[in-house]
Amino acid sequence: MMGRSVFQKHRSGLSSRPISIGIVVLIAFSAYSCSIPNLDTPECLASRSVVREFYSFHFGNDMRFSAGGLEARKRFLTPSYYNSLSNTGSDADVFTTNNTDLPRAFRVGKCETIGEGRSSFEVLLFWRDDTRTEQRAIKVETALIADDWLIDRIIY
Repeated sequence: MMGRSVFQKHRSGLSSRPISIGIVVLIAFSAYSCSIPNLDTPECLASRSVVREFYSFHFGNDMRFSAGGLEARKRFLTPSYYNSLSNTGSDADVFTTNNTDLPRAFRVGKCETIGEGRSSFEVLLFWRDDTRTEQRAIKVETALIADDWLIDRIIY
């Protein structure tokens, strides 16, 4: 007999056990590293998207206050908050700082539940140009009205 075949020599030189263990460890590590725990309450999870969508819409359009601009944002606001803004007589941006110094960017930050069907978000506003870099925080409160999360109040 000529001895073992090339296949048998190759197979006996490698053990499949360390490779299998390595693959299992790699898969387990990948799955673990992809799961980031979410510490938000159910109210915060449910209402975060309306705040993000509202400010994306707001920053993508004319931010100065006007009756037409308020009407365009109505779908994001509770009826009571919308009605309270209807009497605003200024062109100040009531959705950011309540003045005409308009920020250039925003970020929705931490959230807390402030009651059943109510949440409060920190929204960071940013100004950046050749002479200034600034950040300010405002508070945006949301309320659950007829199965929809809507913005109910903004505190500067």
